[in-house]
Amino acid sequence: MQPVRVWQWSPWGLLLCQLCNWCVGSPTPSMTPEMKAGSQGLRFRLAGFPRKPYEGRVEIQRAGEWGTICDDDFTLQAAHVLCRELGFTEATGWTHSAKYGPGSGRIWLDNLNCRGTERSVTECASRGWGNSDCTHDEDAGVICKDQRLPGFSDSNVIEARVRLKGGAHPGEGRVEVLKAGTWGTVCDRKWDLQAASVVCRELGFGSAREALTSARMGQGMGAIHLSEVRCSGQESSLWKCPYKNITAEDCSHSQDAAARCNVPYTGVETKIRLSGGRSRYEGRVEVQVGGPGHLRWGLICGDDWGTLEAMVACRQLGLGYASHGLQETWYWDSGNITEVVMSGVRCTGSELSLDQCAHHGTHITCKRTGTRFTAGVICSETASDLLLHSALVQETAYIEDRPLHMLYCAAEENCLASSARTANWPYGHRRLLRFSSQIHNLGRADFRPKAGRHSWVWHECHGHYHSMDIFTHYDILTPNGTKVAEGHKASFCLEDTECQEDVSKRYECANFGEQGITVGCWDLYRHDIDCQWIDITDVKPGNYILQVVINPNFEVAESDFTNNAMKCNCKYDGHRIWVHNCHIGDAFSEEANRRFERYPGQTSNQII
Repeated sequence: MQPVRVWQWSPWGLLLCQLCNWCVGSPTPSMTPEMKAGSQGLRFRLAGFPRKPYEGRVEIQRAGEWGTICDDDFTLQAAHVLCRELGFTEATGWTHSAKYGPGSGRIWLDNLNCRGTERSVTECASRGWGNSDCTHDEDAGVICKDQRLPGFSDSNVIEARVRLKGGAHPGEGRVEVLKAGTWGTVCDRKWDLQAASVVCRELGFGSAREALTSARMGQGMGAIHLSEVRCSGQESSLWKCPYKNITAEDCSHSQDAAARCNVPYTGVETKIRLSGGRSRYEGRVEVQVGGPGHLRWGLICGDDWGTLEAMVACRQLGLGYASHGLQETWYWDSGNITEVVMSGVRCTGSELSLDQCAHHGTHITCKRTGTRFTAGVICSETASDLLLHSALVQETAYIEDRPLHMLYCAAEENCLASSARTANWPYGHRRLLRFSSQIHNLGRADFRPKAGRHSWVWHECHGHYHSMDIFTHYDILTPNGTKVAEGHKASFCLEDTECQEDVSKRYECANFGEQGITVGCWDLYRHDIDCQWIDITDVKPGNYILQVVINPNFEVAESDFTNNAMKCNCKYDGHRIWVHNCHIGDAFSEEANRRFERYPGQTSNQII
């Protein structure tokens, strides 16, 4: 069989394409085998944004050209056939009117009529290949059941092998590459504009504007995969450039390479502005709504407005990250703009503009009326970035049966399972899974608690202040994601326990000192302190996932929230626990993550 080429675009590259109807450069080719015989010569993929891996706009490659399907006469039966072509067991729904954005190129099929039992879409009736009277505003999409066909060779899910992390603006960030299923960084030795341009085009942007060195976009964590990359600038992938494999003593993360790409002009910044602030980086958010001839500026309801929404607003403004998302802005004068034109805004944090976030339509619903309760932001060009040292969790995990009479303070701070309330205090014990947490700040700004010292809460039993009520979530999950045990850690002391060689400590909790984590430093919560555990008294023996999430409520802004979660496989036999394969949430490829989630468990205590 001859291999074929399938393109992969970065999410921001796809968004920019949709906003501009224009794509720059060449995406990354990836070599994959032919599909099954039922659709010989055809290839299928899911595209569009935002979407999950099992949903999207259906695209078909025929005669080397990608195209879409019109939604005329489209049914769930057709979706079933297409989902099987894509390697899923069945469809759970379908979409019309280009829900995942309009495609481009040919519209290959129109008036598609399937019974639902066909082995291939070629067996369904239609107007014929390429015969359509539709536009791409009528592109059909499918929502497949998230269950793969046994033995299906997944040649449609082609992952990018390069990404940008930690950038304040679209098209910039620390360069990370995928090797053996794990993401790692690139050493900046001999890093130049030609190599950066290859990365930018691989991600669907234009050429590079800058090639950055010395971890200008923050330091990575884990492996450094490449060094001394030398590109001519014409390569289709960074992996096709000559490079040196890295050794431990060759390079450090303080030398991580980064890129800043030329991106197409979208004009999204013209539809948003700030008013009333002391500088251009802060103020009440105003957005432009309406059609041609009826454009007007208005405010956003502050209900549920938070850090993620503020991150999108600051990105749309071109002002970097959000330092704060504010639900009350009475201290900023709104001038003559008093109408609320947008409400119910809920963002994932990755959108390029607020109108891409979920929000109420023309019917505005706001619990608290008045301009004082409208949304505001404070933006910043830098932000912190917290990561958990996953290897230390794996090395320090153990079980302790702790007597109840030693757990009164922990119970007061809700650090035990709910069943502890009905225990026979002070007799008996609770079974605790303990481990140490070492939290690094690898961003470009110090991590500071959301609240100042004046509002910290004193806890008499433990004799300390809490600067954040919930700083970390600890969970035990079944392989399908059901939570069977949970814990949390309040930040009673955020401080610089240790720092890199060239960094000085700035935060210390002693004597009611300032709390925080300096860039290049880390805070250590030892396994033997109260609440540094999960109460597993009620957990039955079995195979589970241990999950730790830092800053789970997004109370403090960070440059990247995708690396805040850490997961481990664990086996519990009722007496002992084995914790292994710990990793940061975005450290693995999608395929490696699927293998992790499908992990069948250990049959013995021999961890391979």
